Amino acid sequence: MKKIIILLLTFFIGVSAFAAKPKKETGITDEQLAVMSISIDAVTKKIYSGAFLSPTDTSALIGIKLKLDDNMLKTPDIRYTPLYYKLGKIYQKRNKNQEAIECYKTIIENFPDTALAPKAAQALKEMGINITLPQKNIEEEE
Repeated sequence: MKKIIILLLTFFIGVSAFAAKPKKETGITDEQLAVMSISIDAVTKKIYSGAFLSPTDTSALIGIKLKLDDNMLKTPDIRYTPLYYKLGKIYQKRNKNQEAIECYKTIIENFPDTALAPKAAQALKEMGINITLPQKNIEEEE
């Protein structure tokens, strides 16, 4: 009986120790991406309506960009592409060209096969920066 109790205690201690370990961050969750997208869309609406951005809006944009950049270093994820594109458009509208260029180049360099890569290249071209998208290998498409 003692052996069973010791075995059960060992099992429960092991399970609780395993559950208490912090889980490794594997990137931005779907929920976090949704919140980021909503924040970017709200700022975009303000810009298109001619409203001024509050310090909170600016801080939110900076926070989103930093989080995306940090996660791109760890785990590049194609789901970040629309957010980078939207941020690029916001920065472009605000005449923050260096930040816009960074966003667009991130798309082209990391996600050249997405639908937003040609749009990012076009936006860069409109800003006076010529970018050539990588050519797809015909054998890869077949």
